[in-house]
Amino acid sequence: MKNLNDINSLYFIGAGGIGMSNLVRYFLAEGKNVAGYDKVESALTRQLNAEGAPIHYEDNVDLIPEPFKNKENTLVVYTPAVPSDHSELEFFRKNDFQMMKRAQVLGEITKTKRGICVAGTHGKTTTSSMIAHLLKQSEVDCSAFLGGILKNYDNNLLLSEKSDLTVIEADEYDRSFHWLSPYMAVITSVAPDHLDIYGTEEEYRKAFIHFTSLVREGGALLMEQKVDIEPQLQKNVAFYTYGRDINGHPGIAGQARNDKTELSRNNPACHCGLDPQSSDFYAQNIKIGNGEIIFDFVTPQSVIKDISLGVPVEINIDNGVAAMAIAWLNGVSDDELRKGMASFQGAKRRFDFHIKSDEIVLIDDYAHHPEELEASISSVRKLYPDRKLTVVFQPHLYSRTKDFYKEFAKSLSLADEVILIPIYPAREEPIPGVSSRMILDLVTAPHKKLVNYDDLVDVITKEGSDVLLIAGAGDIELLVEPVKNKLNA
Repeated sequence: MKNLNDINSLYFIGAGGIGMSNLVRYFLAEGKNVAGYDKVESALTRQLNAEGAPIHYEDNVDLIPEPFKNKENTLVVYTPAVPSDHSELEFFRKNDFQMMKRAQVLGEITKTKRGICVAGTHGKTTTSSMIAHLLKQSEVDCSAFLGGILKNYDNNLLLSEKSDLTVIEADEYDRSFHWLSPYMAVITSVAPDHLDIYGTEEEYRKAFIHFTSLVREGGALLMEQKVDIEPQLQKNVAFYTYGRDINGHPGIAGQARNDKTELSRNNPACHCGLDPQSSDFYAQNIKIGNGEIIFDFVTPQSVIKDISLGVPVEINIDNGVAAMAIAWLNGVSDDELRKGMASFQGAKRRFDFHIKSDEIVLIDDYAHHPEELEASISSVRKLYPDRKLTVVFQPHLYSRTKDFYKEFAKSLSLADEVILIPIYPAREEPIPGVSSRMILDLVTAPHKKLVNYDDLVDVITKEGSDVLLIAGAGDIELLVEPVKNKLNA
């Protein structure tokens, strides 16, 4: 296999995906020839075109630019979501082109960098974005391949000329994160998902256990305190946990688990922490109110007081603690941590406020797993406890709906009103008997209904809303702007 440095041209199948597009941008920045295909035109693909990567939208071998039909100097990058009978994919396979999944390419990049890889069923986009921002606005700096458009930079790719730290969102779908070689890794959660790939919850958990074994010697693993897997770590890999001060933490911050190891923030490769029943990094003195969330951040050596969340929603407390822990371990100063968290604007579609007034609140969120949905709805409830909450949800994948329809119904029942639209199939064919109706029938919210995708904007705006949360990972995002415009009007 040719080294990435020896490749002149890269052709991306699925170029407009949020994860693929940052690789497109990366190789454009490296001076490579880049082109590709995507199923639909989007704002992101139009930006890629403007940046120098021609993208077309018809699965047609004749539309592949001639320079990319030379197999001697072209690498084809694709995602596992592309169907196997895709004609362009078949063309490259039959003609023996060098082909790599997106995750393999990221894996090659992490071999030459100090990768900070963030994995988990949910929270990984926000956490990785926070880490990238904290490092980028500090003296430490970093590059980053993110799974969302970070508002502070209007990009999902950050590049550094002075730092080899590289933040990467580690996707567990199709075991993609097993290609990575992390210097540091974060696991935010291991709630079962993608059972169409893994088959059982146990296999899903095993995938994360294997991920922990990939952290390099001298590196570190940071895991949320409630994640119940047993890491398999290489020699001299530090293991830390993070969370919140729920039951109180005995002892002094920085107390080692044994007398032989003392924490050095510049030498993370030691097993350190507090009492075994507490976390090494945690939030305490949490204050939520008046549209703000403020807390104290406790490290094994110190307490950094009055951290203010730039995106003040409760679920970002945990994400923020994880991000600050990684940044702290890499030498970001206390003052830089405080300023970085306050200035973090969030990633698009991650608890994204579009309207915020006394009359109406409109929030867009990528939540597509029952636990994500519950956390998102609960966060809105705490911000606006006395206002009517309407949740609009588009289930993502027939298989996920079949596996978790009861859990989705339970999460959605936390709202005052639930509006469901049909399932977004993505890569899947329909499964007989599986529909949004399965969820709706079990929802216990006072008001609930199922509407067609094309009718949603009119239904929402005719009925009026107080606090409106639009959630889902499919094409429901395309309706957010029309809803916003009509509500503003």
